[in-house]
Amino acid sequence: MIRIEPRDAPSRWWTIGVPVASALIALLLAAIPLMAAGANVFEAYAQMAKGIFGSKFAFTEMLTRATPLIFTGLAATMAFRAKLWNIGAEGQLYLGAMAAVVVGTGLIDAPSIILIPIILLAGAAAGAAGMAGPTYLKTRFGADEVVTTLLLNFIILIFLQMMLEGPLKDPMGMGWPQSEPIVDNAILPQLMPRMRIHSGLIIALVAAGVAHVMLSKSVWGFKLRAVGENAAAALHAGIGVKRTMMSAAIVSGGLAGIAGVSEVAGLRGYLTTDLSPGFGYTGIVVAMLAGLSPIGVVISAIFIASVFVGADTMSRAMGVSSYLADLVVALSLICVLIGGFIARYRITRTNKGGQ
Repeated sequence: MIRIEPRDAPSRWWTIGVPVASALIALLLAAIPLMAAGANVFEAYAQMAKGIFGSKFAFTEMLTRATPLIFTGLAATMAFRAKLWNIGAEGQLYLGAMAAVVVGTGLIDAPSIILIPIILLAGAAAGAAGMAGPTYLKTRFGADEVVTTLLLNFIILIFLQMMLEGPLKDPMGMGWPQSEPIVDNAILPQLMPRMRIHSGLIIALVAAGVAHVMLSKSVWGFKLRAVGENAAAALHAGIGVKRTMMSAAIVSGGLAGIAGVSEVAGLRGYLTTDLSPGFGYTGIVVAMLAGLSPIGVVISAIFIASVFVGADTMSRAMGVSSYLADLVVALSLICVLIGGFIARYRITRTNKGGQ
């Protein structure tokens, strides 16, 4: 008879090793479709590495791609730690981007040192509002936040399309559904001349550091972890479960909103409906691959961004589909889930009588 039994708390090395092994196994498994396509696996991965580290431009492009993934990965991490399943970071990202456009296209006339913090706060507030609603429905009526946050993504995107065809539409945009450009004083400073990398990366790294300290060192972080581990026990211990979950929702949505601000004010300069190629959804993979660790999110986001940027180069050089990147990301998530199960449980065999 086979039984599944919980293990003792996994060691630190096991916790670190599972995500690393998952990434490596995913790359090994991705070699199978590469060979099926007739490509030389070693040359393909060499081209992928070249696309990441082959030049200063390639490396900075990877970091630019990683920036929104750090924000959305942190958003998922902060919510998931409280067992609050935020699947709506994509919509919250767009809410933050819309808030940045509303404030940053001339509503407020101020120098950069004042205007940039204002649009960051506006984006964070908009994203937080996008998560606060589903969380209230969950804590007040027991609504499933997976469903509400997921469906809200589509509602927000339809609302965005309406706004870009109406109040937010650029009259000088030749009829294209896009917003007016952000004023110069609201643009996030570039980190390197003639490169697209911008100071949103610095903000993301600071956010990851603050999240790590808050989760591991603060009373709020302790309450968040307690609610995530056992909400009933946390309530019995006097912790306000609903209040803690709402605070986690506000932080989570706010981080996703800042991701939208970062993309609009740091990279694009204006808002369109294709601002995000799925950063909100990919952020969930980033968080899971990181083991819900804020510092791990940075590493995980860089890995995922490297896969996407490197796969683009490999696709152009060898004629291999760039969808291989999606395959590697999906395989990484599957491997993490399997590794997490192995870390938590062990499979034992007992005699028929249960002895």
